[in-house]
Amino acid sequence: MEKFTEFKNIVTDPYTYCRKYKEETGNKIVGFTCSYTPEEIIYAAGALPFRLFGTDEGIHRADMHLQSYCCSLVRGILEEGLSGRLDFINGVVFPHTCDSIQRLSDIWRLNVTPKFHIDLVLPVKLNTTSARQYLIDVMEKFKKDLESALGVKITDAALSDAIKLYNQIRKLMMKLYTLRAQKPETLKGRDLHSIIKAAMIMDRQLLLKTLSDIVEQTQKAPASKMKPETKKLLLTGGICSHPDIYDIIENAGGVVVWDDLCTGSRYFEGILDEKAPPLEAIAQRYLDRDICPAKHAGLTDRGESLVQMVRQHQADGVVFMLLKFCDPHAFDYPYIKEMLERENIPCMLLDMEEQLPAGGQLQTRFETFIQIL
Repeated sequence: MEKFTEFKNIVTDPYTYCRKYKEETGNKIVGFTCSYTPEEIIYAAGALPFRLFGTDEGIHRADMHLQSYCCSLVRGILEEGLSGRLDFINGVVFPHTCDSIQRLSDIWRLNVTPKFHIDLVLPVKLNTTSARQYLIDVMEKFKKDLESALGVKITDAALSDAIKLYNQIRKLMMKLYTLRAQKPETLKGRDLHSIIKAAMIMDRQLLLKTLSDIVEQTQKAPASKMKPETKKLLLTGGICSHPDIYDIIENAGGVVVWDDLCTGSRYFEGILDEKAPPLEAIAQRYLDRDICPAKHAGLTDRGESLVQMVRQHQADGVVFMLLKFCDPHAFDYPYIKEMLERENIPCMLLDMEEQLPAGGQLQTRFETFIQIL
């Protein structure tokens, strides 16, 4: 499908896309490092939110500032900043998430070519009585900081329009994920991966139109019966920058029917209340949506949520995609694994870096896991 090619081209070369977008529209581009960034506020300011994914090429400059045991995502983002390849962005937003992202913010401020720089200090504990008001106050401060940095006025009308747009996008994403869970043979995992990553990069109005077309075509696509021996898997972890994973799983006799990833369902999960005051609606979504390990909403909240996802989508097993040296996910893994085992849900741990292990070795691991299932 031609539209998949468009998504793949954007993901393969996002910088060229952004430079062309900026030249054609005159709009500013704001980089961000985490899905806890309120993109609606950036969009309402007339700027394009752009997710920073770093680089999987050689990392040299960043190693002068970060220890080798820092995760490859943080090192890759800093490498791109120091290299000058991100010269098209007007500034960067650093949400208060893991320790590495917070320290990346400090290093960026001191060493990367001056552009505006905003720290978004979100609460860590989200289930207290004060968390909601604190989040609303943080959103208000972020709005003012962004207005000052971009020299614009962000109106409630612009925020409401942005919320409506993002709600439409999230609904379509959820529909596409649901369609794939029901008819996995109609949409390759690699193609879905391209869509979700491109959604964090491209013009959001164009994204909405293209997504609508893809959902419509996927709904009309004739469903062929999935082989009875095919095993349904659920991926969980931080980010996934390796579309080859989906090919390897499919070649091994499995299919990914859902995920719990920052570059997946956690990115688009949660619809905002369009009737509520805009900043309150944005804050409430972060309180309600499935959390990542950098936040806290109960000792077993993430494990229970994952078990529920497995049951809901009738997955046969779970694959943990653990980015090497990612402490929050590594700390969560033992107790979640224990919870899955209590529910008789098999799981597999995959340690990842910027490069995947040798293809043959990985193929064998997945084939073995799927045979066990």
